[in-house]
Amino acid sequence: MTTAFYHIIEKLKEHFDSDELVNAITEGSIANVDLNKQTLFNLVHVMINSATFNEANTITFNVSLIAIGLVDLSKEETVDKYKGNDNTQDVLNTTLSILNRCFKSVKSGDLFDDYIQVSGSASCEPFEERFTNNLAGWTMTFDLEMPNTMTIC
Repeated sequence: MTTAFYHIIEKLKEHFDSDELVNAITEGSIANVDLNKQTLFNLVHVMINSATFNEANTITFNVSLIAIGLVDLSKEETVDKYKGNDNTQDVLNTTLSILNRCFKSVKSGDLFDDYIQVSGSASCEPFEERFTNNLAGWTMTFDLEMPNTMTIC
């Protein structure tokens, strides 16, 4: 039996556990994530979208990582129309940095050394007001490839 799925999600969890910008890590369906005010943000949610068995004896996992931060609204009058009266730009910058650091780690760092490699590039899409409670962040989607250790014996 191959343990590739376990390996991918555990290695991503280990990476985010060591990231000082991340306070919580979840995995699975986004519908199961507790996004209420008690959650410690920044949160990273790991989703494995699909797996492909390749002829080269590898498995390619399509992965989405969602980095979510809490937007704080100021009660003061808005004086800067460009930045507004909240920290949305700060949240977007921080959550993108979290994902960028992970991608770099997979590309040439610790995750790369563990036989998990990026196949292609990553795309990131920002969101605001996607969830309740003034949350914002980025979703990064990319492919991870690793050896397929399944034998036919």
